[in-house]
Amino acid sequence: MQRISSRNARFQVWQASLTNRTKRQRSGEFLVQGVRPISVAVDNGWVVRTVITDVSRPLSGWASELLQKLPGVERVAMAPELLAELGEKQEPELVAVLELPADDLDRIPVGPDFLGVVFDRPTGPGNIGSIIRSADAFGAGGVIVTGHAADIYDPKAVRATTGSLFAVPAVRAPSHREVLDWVRRSAVPIAVVGTDEHGTTDVYDFDFTQPVLLLIGNETTGLSTAWKEAADHLVRIPITGSASSLNAANAATAVLYEISRQRSRHAQ
Repeated sequence: MQRISSRNARFQVWQASLTNRTKRQRSGEFLVQGVRPISVAVDNGWVVRTVITDVSRPLSGWASELLQKLPGVERVAMAPELLAELGEKQEPELVAVLELPADDLDRIPVGPDFLGVVFDRPTGPGNIGSIIRSADAFGAGGVIVTGHAADIYDPKAVRATTGSLFAVPAVRAPSHREVLDWVRRSAVPIAVVGTDEHGTTDVYDFDFTQPVLLLIGNETTGLSTAWKEAADHLVRIPITGSASSLNAANAATAVLYEISRQRSRHAQ
């Protein structure tokens, strides 16, 4: 077991990965804190490169059991004040260093009941995490983040998923083109459905029981022109009151709930 009690080069790489997207990509790894997210990651077979524990205290039952599931994984014992920095002041018992998966759209399974979510150019990592969490809760098979966007593996995004990142494939794509090429290659016909306040159909009037790729736009500007033109259908969420619009994550959750409701009734 390696011990780290100073801000050596390795500590600095991990610390930088919390705030620097480029360095996360260069190292090919990211940090995960929290009992549930780490447990879900391990149970779903994510590659754990290193487990960092507090040198000053014995392992809990959970941590001991987790390490038994990871025979041969590197373990580092770290001074508590340094571990608290990697835990972003939460004083964690354990931090896991996970390998970044490939941004491969084929990680997302496509079948007769396919439901995928595209988040176009999101600026808030917390919104990315919230949408991944809702996608998991309502049966989506994957989430795709397109364009110049906040990072899926930003610690704020990872925390906001509360572990769902490790249960639902989430992939980054440079633009709509790569996603549409992937849709066209699919053996299953997929309806590309955008959400827009000027959509022609209310969400509860649209048939979501077919295979669907749901498009959610940027928090401020909505869907790009390219995505609007690529969509087979544009739907809207009827709202009342003084609100002019919904937060992107809230809008996604509302539509995903409607899709789940329709599909549950259709399956009966």
